[in-house]
Amino acid sequence: MEQKMDEMVEIFKALSDKNRLLILDMLSCGELCACDIMEGLNLTQPTISHHMKILQRANLIKAIKEGKWMRYSLNIETIKESTEFINILTSFKEECICKNVKSSCDE
Repeated sequence: MEQKMDEMVEIFKALSDKNRLLILDMLSCGELCACDIMEGLNLTQPTISHHMKILQRANLIKAIKEGKWMRYSLNIETIKESTEFINILTSFKEECICKNVKSSCDE
């Protein structure tokens, strides 16, 4: 669970930027070239490159080099794992860390 938690922290850090969320939204329509993302978001190539590196490091997107451009797509497996993690994290569990806490509010 600890390693999975660390992976999720990286993913959530990557998701904490509006432009990266917009990039994921654009990629929900299908594979796109970096030039399409640049045009769609009115961002420069270095800015797009920076955001794409962060999304790739978090394994949220896949990249394929095609000539001088990169083509990007969503990594659906990682996105599903992230969604499942949030569902598990926010659901009742018999083996929850809250079981180790005695509430001082009851006194």
